[in-house]
Amino acid sequence: MDVSEPVDRLRVATARVAELLVGRGVEVLDDPELVGLMSDITAARNALDVLAACAARVIDERSSRERGGAGLAQKTGHRNATELLQSLTGLPRKEVIRSVKTGGDLLPAVRPDGGGSPAVSVVVTKDAGGAWLDRMSGALRDGVLGHAQFQAIRVGLGEPPVQRYPELDPGLLPRAWEAAVERLIDEAPHPPVEELKASARIARDRLDPVGVTLRFEERFAARSFRSWIDERGQRHGRFVFDDDAAAWVDAVLQAALRPRRGPRFVDPDALVAETSDERSGEQIAYDTLMAVLRTGAAADPAQAFGDRQPGVRIVVEASARETAGSGSAGESTGGGVPRLAAVVGGATSGETAVRGVGHLEDGGEALPVGVVESYLCDAGAVPVALGDAGRPLDVGRHQRLFIRAQRIAIAVRDGGCVGIGCRAPISQCEMHHIDHWAADRGRTDVDDGVPLCRNHHLGLHNRGEKIVRERDPVTGRDAYWLHAPPDPLTGEVRPPALLRSRSPRRFGAA
Repeated sequence: MDVSEPVDRLRVATARVAELLVGRGVEVLDDPELVGLMSDITAARNALDVLAACAARVIDERSSRERGGAGLAQKTGHRNATELLQSLTGLPRKEVIRSVKTGGDLLPAVRPDGGGSPAVSVVVTKDAGGAWLDRMSGALRDGVLGHAQFQAIRVGLGEPPVQRYPELDPGLLPRAWEAAVERLIDEAPHPPVEELKASARIARDRLDPVGVTLRFEERFAARSFRSWIDERGQRHGRFVFDDDAAAWVDAVLQAALRPRRGPRFVDPDALVAETSDERSGEQIAYDTLMAVLRTGAAADPAQAFGDRQPGVRIVVEASARETAGSGSAGESTGGGVPRLAAVVGGATSGETAVRGVGHLEDGGEALPVGVVESYLCDAGAVPVALGDAGRPLDVGRHQRLFIRAQRIAIAVRDGGCVGIGCRAPISQCEMHHIDHWAADRGRTDVDDGVPLCRNHHLGLHNRGEKIVRERDPVTGRDAYWLHAPPDPLTGEVRPPALLRSRSPRRFGAA
């Protein structure tokens, strides 16, 4: 691999850091300088990570078992390359292995030098992992992705399971993987790395519905509970949840912990204001689960959770549902309006079969066919119409607040808080009128509502920011942009920031 690009980026970034800090301490930098310093340090670190991964890959190759005592690790008194790299870097084993794997993606093939010379010729095999992996590796080399971001996408997305679908064109899944990689690289600068990995998993699950079931069954087989008593006599517990149970626990805790919910698990005759609750979040979570366990099916949910009952809501593409005797449930209804089904409760008629996968409304994680069908059988479905025709969910100015059906539709569209860098699930969001109800004579329509967590909602109003809906000329779809007011001191106007949907539907589906 040509290392000139990361070396050049390293040289430029370190020169800027040195220039900024000559004769000065970090604490005396003003705000723009401090932000610039952190950006330059990150650029230098990313370039170093690329070089370190390549070096780790070559060290691993020169320490291979086939080389025996002549291997690099053995010659330096270490059992293997991992131990040698740990001694050189001081990093934990997990980080060293991750670096070697990244080096393997950057340098797919290393040709042995044959003569024991320190020089090794590196040969990059063309399309060794497919165009999708080349695109990721190139983004890492060019500094578009950091090492942690690269690994988040690499691990979350995995490899295209071509052998799992022998009936398909062998190039179809690699091309779909490449499209997912392009979107993930585009999104990478905005969310935390944990959410980037979750997005990569969602993209994989939408392209590999059979794998969803296999992975679900693996995690289901691994479910467990263990408890023990420590030396002080306190009992501890450790759960390993399967996906379905985890979704229920999350729903229960979100209902108990969401902001502005009001009293938490208090006696109706002795209500205590939320502001007087001195429990930590972990203590509230514990008390919630204990109360659910104690009261079971006889619990009064209104006392425990307020106005939103805990429950699992699954979003299913309507094209993945078929009703016996009536054709596909995904056919357009009156005017060609695309439809989704949110499995939330109520009744449904007919025998319903599901193809593909469903996605949890909170978080977007995939659930396999069997779980979705069990919820359809037990709870039924609420259809949600999306599209330009029809607008059955628009209520204009006849109603101030968004109705339940509208909230479900917005949740399906956006998947959670659209605030920049936010990870709040949809159950913690409030619906914001992008045109204010009073000041702008705004309408309570789905297109004019966006989900924001309490923090971003208050911040938007307090800072005088505004969200504007504009048609994207590339995709032809509506996009939402955050416009900040001019800086009160300088008058500078920042460019608008794109607010990105977190819905699983932003990725292509099988």
